[in-house]
Amino acid sequence: QVKLAESGGGSVQSGGSLTLSCAASGNIRGIAVMGWYRRAPGKQRELVASMVNGGNIRYADSVKGRFTISGDVVRHTVHLEMNNLRPEDTAVYYCNVDGVILTTGPGVGAWGPGTQVTVSS
Repeated sequence: QVKLAESGGGSVQSGGSLTLSCAASGNIRGIAVMGWYRRAPGKQRELVASMVNGGNIRYADSVKGRFTISGDVVRHTVHLEMNNLRPEDTAVYYCNVDGVILTTGPGVGAWGPGTQVTVSS
């Protein structure tokens, strides 16, 4: 079983920066996909950024050029550097992993509990 611990959320003014971090723990041999999603008030959860096998990266159009995802495939950590934040980035941000291989065999993906990011104008 994989557990995710997130950190780094908070409140900033428009134009500010925050970095979110997520660490996966458990009997993990490997993780294929690590990423970040968000759910804004009244909206569905959406993909923000994802990273496959530590390399292939994908961003939502709304964050391209402002957010950067990075990770450590050995330490099973993923970070989201968020710059030039806008009020519309306000949401609960969730870490997600998929394609998990445990020491005992294939595992299931997992979600973090979420961390609040609030951007004021």
